[in-house]
Amino acid sequence: MSMWRPAERIRYQPISGPWPTAERAASSRLFSPAQLGPLALEQRTWVPAMVPWRASDDGFVTPNVLAWYERFARGCPGAIVIEATGIRDVPSGPLLRIGDDRFIPGIRELAEVVKRASGGRTRLLIQLIDFLAMRRRPERAKYLERLLRITDEHRERLGMPGASEAAARERLAQLDDESLRNVLTPRELESLERGYRERVTDVELEHIAKLPQTLPKLFADAAVRAEAAGLDGVELHYAHAYTMASFLSATNTRTDGYGGSREARVRLPLEVFSTVRAAVGKNFAVGCRFLAEECIEGGSSVEDAMWYAAQFAGAGMDFVSVSRGGKFDDAKQPKVGQAAYPYTGKSGYECMPSYYSDATGPFGRNLPPSKLIRGALRAAGHSTPLVTAGGIHNFDQAEAVLATDQADVVGFARQALADPDWFIKVLSGRGAEVRLCMYTNYCEALDQRHREVTCELWDREDLDRPGVVRSVDGKRRLLAPDWS
Repeated sequence: MSMWRPAERIRYQPISGPWPTAERAASSRLFSPAQLGPLALEQRTWVPAMVPWRASDDGFVTPNVLAWYERFARGCPGAIVIEATGIRDVPSGPLLRIGDDRFIPGIRELAEVVKRASGGRTRLLIQLIDFLAMRRRPERAKYLERLLRITDEHRERLGMPGASEAAARERLAQLDDESLRNVLTPRELESLERGYRERVTDVELEHIAKLPQTLPKLFADAAVRAEAAGLDGVELHYAHAYTMASFLSATNTRTDGYGGSREARVRLPLEVFSTVRAAVGKNFAVGCRFLAEECIEGGSSVEDAMWYAAQFAGAGMDFVSVSRGGKFDDAKQPKVGQAAYPYTGKSGYECMPSYYSDATGPFGRNLPPSKLIRGALRAAGHSTPLVTAGGIHNFDQAEAVLATDQADVVGFARQALADPDWFIKVLSGRGAEVRLCMYTNYCEALDQRHREVTCELWDREDLDRPGVVRSVDGKRRLLAPDWS
């Protein structure tokens, strides 16, 4: 699936400089220390969570996972956040998991690798995520013959009251698409056309109804394991298309005290945080990533985010990190046999804009709302640091984010993937040697296909060099070349 693109289709180029001298960099805000609760950062640079598809199929850290984070750590950013890591002990493909103690040794080794590679200069957190069930888009015949649960309502709409299940399914299979739409419910049609997806509002399902009772302990147990593994903190994943973001969303209409009003929607995220905070030590940082704007029709706005941020800070979070968009609500229809991907619609574009953009451009789209959210925090009397990201790639951009109170820490995701040595190059006065991200979203396309994520700027370089580890298909190198 291709991503949504704005109609204007203005082509943008990353801006390289001017790059600072080593003396200028050393005296800058960007390379000054920051305190996030108990977490002391040597500099205000941050590598946000990115899923590289290098874990084992049962969720364990692999040598390729270790190498991925080691490569970032050698650039010595202030902090790295380990990819979204599942808190449940359930199969979820090649995504890291932390839902059982058996995952601790691998994560401990990962912490040791990052500490060693960065000389102890980079702090390491892990992003904890929960997600609900979803399935691939089925073939029409398979859905109607096997997956659809036949009800009396279907029989009535077919004009076949009392018919056997086999007879009802046979009749359904004979209908054209328009007639079928008059028989199936909207959710059944969605399951046929886009694949089945659970929502936090599906309270008729017992396990969905009980999420407020089950999730706080699941998150807390995961955080305890992260602390036992030697990490410096956790980032609770309250963003994008997943469970906790769905509780915060203005589309959350639950009527059990966990949906509807802002106060009800923020209730579970606060309960999760308080349970996590009570379970870990005082020297272990706990913050969250959430959305500055959902960027969907009827979704949460920046005004909601300003209010949420003050609630999180008032509860004692050590930091808040803001992203935007990335929702299932406006994702493109997947092909048969594929699952919906929450970064293909307009909200997905807002999360990861490409070099073809509108008049706003792809660089810093999240900065105006970040400034508003940080301002709301300060107006409420909170000094809680705010982390932001989104298309930031040069020194002047990053420095301006801090100088104009748009954030307290600056995240570099795609730019860090393009050049993991960005931080050490700029700090040493050698910014001219930075490999600038072109924002083509080549990496995003790989992620969408669940293939190992690499960067087109380096993944074909020196492929035959001894020691270069290749992707499963053998066509790409998995790590950025070393910088001498």
